[in-house]
Amino acid sequence: MKKRILFLCTGNAARSQMAEGLARAYHGDVLDVVSAGSRPAGWVHPLALRALAELGIDASDQTSKSAEPFLNQDFDVVVTVCDSAAQDCPTWPNAKRIEHWPIKDPSYGPDDPATRPDRFAATRDELKQRIDDLVKTL
Repeated sequence: MKKRILFLCTGNAARSQMAEGLARAYHGDVLDVVSAGSRPAGWVHPLALRALAELGIDASDQTSKSAEPFLNQDFDVVVTVCDSAAQDCPTWPNAKRIEHWPIKDPSYGPDDPATRPDRFAATRDELKQRIDDLVKTL
């Protein structure tokens, strides 16, 4: 039986979306994955989609969505990928385990548009490593 994982972020536009896409692409055989936001942006950041596409992952069908519909669902692991979501959602009633990964938002940084894709790629790579490590513990 697949393990259910929810990746939570504030806007559900970048980090949690990349985590969803990575987990589904690399571990979809053992994971049932969703992502959501405590205050969803309503869109997925194009550079998050681009960072995934660089690995051959098409996440263009993913959407930014609210965490509320998932609140009473059962999850093996709920992972908050930003400090704000960890504060907004400190408990999750039907989660067997909650983890917090304080990952910086790649949308913010030096105001140099040329470095933004690199920040998204670095975030993607950090998420991939953390997801690979998480799967080993399930």
